[in-house]
Amino acid sequence: MRFNRLDDLSLRYKIPLRVIALVLVTAFCVTASMVFREYDESRRDLVAHAAGLGRVLADTLTAPMVHDDLWRAYEVVRTPQLHNNSDFETLSVASVVVLDTGFRTFVSTQPIRYPLGLNPAHKETDFAYMQHALATGEATAQRLIEPPASDHLYVVTPIIAEGVLLGHLALGYSRQVFAPRLRNLIARSALVTLLVLTVLLPLSTWWARRLADPLVALAAAMDQVAERLPDPTAVPIPSTGDEIGHLAQAFRGMLVGLHEKAQLEQHMLVAERLAAVGRLSAGIAHEINNPLGGMLNALNTLRRHGAPDALTEKTLSLLERGLTQVRNTVAALLVEAKVENHPLTSQDIEDIHILVMAAAQKKTADFVWRNRLDAPLPLPSTLVRQVLLNLLLNAVQAIDASGRVECDTHVENQRLVILVENDGKHIPADHLPYLFEPFATERSEGSGLGLWVTYQIVQQLQGSVEVDSQPGLTRFVIELPLPESA
Repeated sequence: MRFNRLDDLSLRYKIPLRVIALVLVTAFCVTASMVFREYDESRRDLVAHAAGLGRVLADTLTAPMVHDDLWRAYEVVRTPQLHNNSDFETLSVASVVVLDTGFRTFVSTQPIRYPLGLNPAHKETDFAYMQHALATGEATAQRLIEPPASDHLYVVTPIIAEGVLLGHLALGYSRQVFAPRLRNLIARSALVTLLVLTVLLPLSTWWARRLADPLVALAAAMDQVAERLPDPTAVPIPSTGDEIGHLAQAFRGMLVGLHEKAQLEQHMLVAERLAAVGRLSAGIAHEINNPLGGMLNALNTLRRHGAPDALTEKTLSLLERGLTQVRNTVAALLVEAKVENHPLTSQDIEDIHILVMAAAQKKTADFVWRNRLDAPLPLPSTLVRQVLLNLLLNAVQAIDASGRVECDTHVENQRLVILVENDGKHIPADHLPYLFEPFATERSEGSGLGLWVTYQIVQQLQGSVEVDSQPGLTRFVIELPLPESA
């Protein structure tokens, strides 16, 4: 579990921790190597010093041992402890023992511990091991004896006079003499390690953040994929050619592919809705066109044989244009090849004003109307009137009682501009991308086809639609290009 918790840490912390661990392990290994080397060198220095001292003392002890002069021999063995001129303090002799050929104590610097005339091997395991080693080896050679599990080591030098072995000189040294020097070495290594960490820790932290920040940003962008696709251009791309840069490039490419897939799915959804609209339109077209034909024939019959007065004739003309508009709207909804139209006139726009006025009066709306067309335009009147009628009806439905609706039609820069705005409920921002899809409506009334038909007509006329909806103001701007000959 502990390793799993460490693995869950961010790279911002993993890298500095690993740098610290690496420095500590390296420092431990280097310090251990230096300690072992220092111990070996100190040990070699001690043995070399002891060997030289042993030879000098052995030569000096020859005469006292031949004449059995204990006091003079005692003065000789005490010399290393009384006059230690070595620059290496740790080479001080812990004990000096002179043994005769029977391995009995002839003289020593510790007479109480090693009594005169007694074999120290009977009381000291170190000397028992030494006696055994001297008995099995060459007795006339200088020997280094290290008893196992002992805190001391011994340099034994034979005492020889005219080729005759008189005894042995044993110089004892404590192994603890190396400790101060080794502790000093370890302390210096620890200080150097601390200084190195002081320098490397800020550098490793900076390096970790520089390395981890792009990965953290990529991880955050990946977390957003489940909820919504982030913008590929917003994904941070490191300006490097390493693996992190390749990963960021690959992720951006994946986002581009996912966006294309989402757009394709959206187009497929629109295509399915269009197919549904086509099937629906085909089913109702027959039911609508038959009554329309009968009503148009009745109007023609009334005109020919009813002798209508001027007011009735104006009403009949308005009814005829309205019924013709319905018939042409059904044809546009069915996406038929062509609809026969006359050029758009100012009167066509005024007809829409009359048709919408009744709905606006029901809401006591402030209906601002500006029709600035002064000449016919080479645009299909039926389609343009359908666009304007759909926009105005939607605007009237959106306002509350005593609301405001404004309509302005004019020609600008060789384009017919239709502006419709209202102060009713605004369109939410998340609904705007789907505004012109079939059946996309948030109101309880209506089928959601009006704006879809409007968009299809504008696209057919190679125009454009702009929508701006804020609380208190919703504006639709339609621009339809006029032929160059107009």
